[in-house]
Parts: sequence; C-alpha cells; structure tokens
Amino acid sequence: MNRDRPALPRPLPRLAPLVAVPLALALGATTLLPAGDAHAQAWPARPVRLIHGFAPGSAIDVSIRPLAAQLATEFGQNFSVEPRPGATGQLANEFVAKSPPDGYVLLAAPGTSLTSAPHLQRAPYDPLKDFSPVSMITAFSFVLVAHPTVPAKNSRDLVAIARARPGFLTYASTGVGSGFHLAGELFASLGGVKLVHVPYRGGGSAAMPDLVSGRVDMMWESYAAVRPQVMAGKLRAIGVTGPRRIAALPDVPTIAEGGLPGYDLVGWHGVLAPGGTSREIVERLNGTINRTLDRKDLRESWAQQGFETPQLTPEQFAQRMARDFQSYGKLIRSIGLQVQ
Repeated sequence: MNRDRPALPRPLPRLAPLVAVPLALALGATTLLPAGDAHAQAWPARPVRLIHGFAPGSAIDVSIRPLAAQLATEFGQNFSVEPRPGATGQLANEFVAKSPPDGYVLLAAPGTSLTSAPHLQRAPYDPLKDFSPVSMITAFSFVLVAHPTVPAKNSRDLVAIARARPGFLTYASTGVGSGFHLAGELFASLGGVKLVHVPYRGGGSAAMPDLVSGRVDMMWESYAAVRPQVMAGKLRAIGVTGPRRIAALPDVPTIAEGGLPGYDLVGWHGVLAPGGTSREIVERLNGTINRTLDRKDLRESWAQQGFETPQLTPEQFAQRMARDFQSYGKLIRSIGLQVQ
C-alpha cells in the first residue's frame, strides 16, 4: 500500500474488496512461488564443493582452481576444490551423481571420464541422465610427449620405432578408458603397431615422476599438465591430437600431419551438477562461468596452456556430451577394447 495516499472516506465501503484482493495477493505472493524458485534465489547460502576425480596438479585440477576462485568472488561464498582420485574419475562422478541436487556439490570433470570411461568400466550411474550439465569450461587438443631418450621427433618416427620393436614403447595414462588411454590406442590402431599401456591412479601428475625419469616412454596429456616439463626440456612434445596446431606450441605438428593421417582427438573439461538440480541454479552458474571465461586475462592465460574457452549453454553442453558418448563408444568398439 502507498502510505502517503489519504484514506478513502467511509461513505465508500463498496471499494474495500477492490483494495483487499490485491493486498491479499501481495501478502501471499511469496508463498505462491514454487519451492525450487525460492531455493534458487537463496543459492548459494553456504560454501559450494567442486569435486573432481584426479590428483592435485592434474589437468582438471589446473583448470578448475582459477575458475573456483572467481566463482567465490562472484557469489560471495567459498567454492572449494576437492580431489577424489580413483577409477578414471568414476569415484568422484558417482559421489556427485548421488549427491542432493541442491547446487552445493558440483562435479568438475574431463569429458572422457563421462563419455568414454563408462564404456570400459561398469559405472553405477548413467552419465547422460544422472547429471545436469552446467558449462564446458575448456576445450583442448592432447599433446603427445616423450622422454628425451626416445629418438622420435614426430609420429612417423614413433611408428617406425614401434614397428621395429613391437611392445617396446610404453605410454602412461590417467586410467583405463580415459581420453589419454584412447589416444594411445587410436595411435596404435592407425599405425598398425603395438604399444604397452601403463595406467596410473590419480591422473597425469601421478605418472609424471616415472615419465621424467624414463621409466615410461611417453604420454598423451593436456599441455597444461606437461608444460613445465616441456619448457624445462625434461620432455619432448612430439605432436598434438587435434585437427590443427595449437597456439602454445606453434612448431609442434599435429599427429596427423606428422605421419598418421586421420588421427583426430580433442578433449574438454566441464562443470556438472547432480541430475534434477533446478534450472535456475544451473542457469545462474552457466551465466557466471561464461562471463568469467570471456575475461581477457583468463583467455590469454589458458591459451598459453593450450586451452580454448568455449561458452556453451547447458543445452549445447548436454548435446556435446551425448555426441561424444556415442562417438567414443564407436571408437572403442572399432579398436576392440573390452569392458573391465
């Protein structure tokens, strides 16, 4: 009510219902809001947990921490990053999939832990139904790196070594069914060679000591995870997996142009909520993340690490997940990998 407006004179009582009806509606408006809308407006009222399934220092850990810090600034609540390594990310994925859909437990995941690993490891959740995709935060080509004692400068050289000594070259990965595992299997398939796969629990950072010491020969990883070792000369970048060279490594050829035509794999990192999380929370998160990804300082920093910063809607992200799930399933069947 407008308290500055003079009261109506008593001789007009017939107007009372006209005043009473809108007043009643106004007083009851908050009770008519759906519970989900009211909850979304209050979110976040306490700290938010960002769970990922790999070790500190892994590619997903490197990419999610600066974003978490910015989200904390934007929302005025702490966004903590919690690694839960194991089973190529499946332990963390299951934990988030089974968490309450209230926006306080989120998943940060490399795409292949949701779109390829479930084809090879029996997952106790449905990656396309038990999550609400929020935002893709990075897209990137993998980088094939090798210990300097491996006498190869491109994929053609590697194929020649592997053909001369079948089963001699070893490669590390972040686990069975990871994108980095499939990158090696695709290389072996297209090159007609045998490579020995050595999976590590916890991500590329867990494999790094063995790779730098030469106990394993090579690894496919994100450039962000291997950049310090490449710049220090402890590892040699041999090729990138995508269809074009990356700005961070302009002199390193793609694996396809280096001698293996048809080779093409790219990855991504994303943020997801448990399935059933309210659309309002998902859209608020998506909008804030996309605004953060559009910041020049973040784009330039991540470009140096080989990351691009896509800005997809939740619907576009869901479509990409579904498409990758189908294409990785087809690749796994064509290579002949079996469910473990």
